[in-house]
Amino acid sequence: MASPETTPNDQRFPYRIGHGFDVHRLEEKPPAGHGRTLILGGVNLAHDMGPVSHSDGDALYHAVTDAILGALALPDIGQLFPDTAVENEGRDSALFLEEAVKQANERGWGVVNVDATVVLQRPKISGHKQAMRENLARLLGVPIERVNVKGRTGERVDAVGEGRAVDAHAVLLLGR
Repeated sequence: MASPETTPNDQRFPYRIGHGFDVHRLEEKPPAGHGRTLILGGVNLAHDMGPVSHSDGDALYHAVTDAILGALALPDIGQLFPDTAVENEGRDSALFLEEAVKQANERGWGVVNVDATVVLQRPKISGHKQAMRENLARLLGVPIERVNVKGRTGERVDAVGEGRAVDAHAVLLLGR
């Protein structure tokens, strides 16, 4: 029997795709600026700049969270975890991702795979991609072979290329 959240089409089309995107301005860390520690995919990266954010500013976790929420046609991360809420100040973004996975599982969906791209001029993430993949796989409840993280620079173009921002994109497939 179909739950209130399923339709006959869910039986014919047992997949949903979601896209997530996040961007954070980068600033020097206090006292010179408002940047936090640079964390991407749950990995602390050594850098003199960090995201200006309400939560911990993990743009990769935010993009993957929004990809899940988008695939479910639920409100986005900013609506579920507003930056006006005191409890979200400095909050670990893994908690947002865990909640999105819980929402998917409660509706009978599971992550099939995720493909993500981090766009950051510096530092390079190549030496950290495996740890990011491991963290994402653990939080998503999937084998690491279903998680991909790529790194790109901004080619010295726009805020990312000038080292003033970090972008993250994620495409994620859910299956019944």
